[in-house]
Amino acid sequence: MRGNNDYLAQYPETKRIYLNDGKFYKEGDVFRQPDLAATFARIQSLGPNEFYEGQTAALIVNDIKRHNGLLTLADLRGYVAKERQPLRGQYRGYEVISMPPPSSGGAVLIEMLNILEGYDLGKLESASSERYHLMTEAMRRAFADRAEFMGDTDFVKVPVAGLIDKSYAAKLRGTINSDRASTSVEISAGQPTGYESEETTHFTVVDAEGNAVANTYTLNNSYGSAAVAKGTGIILNDEMDDFAAKPGTPNMYGLIQGERNAVAPRKRPLSAMTPTFVLRKDGSLWFTVGSPGGPTIINTALCVITNVVDYGMNIQQAIDAPRIHHQWLPDELVFEPYGLSGDTQKALTSLGHKLASPRYLGDAEGLMIEEKTGVRLGATDPRRSDGLAVGY
Repeated sequence: MRGNNDYLAQYPETKRIYLNDGKFYKEGDVFRQPDLAATFARIQSLGPNEFYEGQTAALIVNDIKRHNGLLTLADLRGYVAKERQPLRGQYRGYEVISMPPPSSGGAVLIEMLNILEGYDLGKLESASSERYHLMTEAMRRAFADRAEFMGDTDFVKVPVAGLIDKSYAAKLRGTINSDRASTSVEISAGQPTGYESEETTHFTVVDAEGNAVANTYTLNNSYGSAAVAKGTGIILNDEMDDFAAKPGTPNMYGLIQGERNAVAPRKRPLSAMTPTFVLRKDGSLWFTVGSPGGPTIINTALCVITNVVDYGMNIQQAIDAPRIHHQWLPDELVFEPYGLSGDTQKALTSLGHKLASPRYLGDAEGLMIEEKTGVRLGATDPRRSDGLAVGY
């Protein structure tokens, strides 16, 4: 990630706050942010409009103007949070509820689950080359569709219903050879039914009555744009990278994105956020999961869900288990350090998969409600040290 000293030192205010004016913080030093505290106090006292119309808004806009930016007070005043209907699918009889566009997460996740539903994964070893081959081929096809079809539904027609349709998944499944890897050159976006009238943070909460929240939010890159708006303590994001600034050209995560996600005024960029609920067959909440990780978010959710549903793991086991990731382009299968045995790597290579250098994928956080006792089982990812599962 670019969240290093040189990256943060580009902006004087960021350097002052986070790098202690270049002197750097030492163990035992107290890290203070009085500007950010004052911003929080204004919002607490005056309400959320203070951020969009008050002193905080003016400070942000004035600082952006000093750096030749384009954001105006009218832009902030005109911003409205949008509530959208979540996407719903079924996997082996369990309802899956996930994020709608402009996140690609829910549609891509459900599309992959629909493809995999045609295979009896439970009869394959959880860490076998056979399982990983089928999952990779599902990922490849769904991410090809993501590149072609996804964008803000307020601006473009996204064939969501077609992408998550079971019959469409069956057609895609028919193109998978269980004995040989596809290549991403030969796999282009499919033809779903027409439109019908990676430093993110995730937390999940379930209360005593079973009400649940799955929340994913982001600055995009680590430390966002690395620019702190002077006088506010607020780090500005770099979500513009989630647009296809040049359709067909990879973004910072190597993702290819199409014309539907091109930059436009008031348009919201595509994301991979995938906060997800899985319900039991009686309609009650079974478990919820989400993760940071750019495009790996979607496949992290896929791995966790199939670990629970197909292999009977509890939520902590499902999060701990090794993961894989394929995003169509670049045409490579990413796996985690010590995640695939040497024999499994050889088997996948013999099938035609190109293995990338290992790296850890995602940072999943999840909760499961134990069926017999109703106990809330919290799980946090061991891949990072900043997660925590707590009861209250």
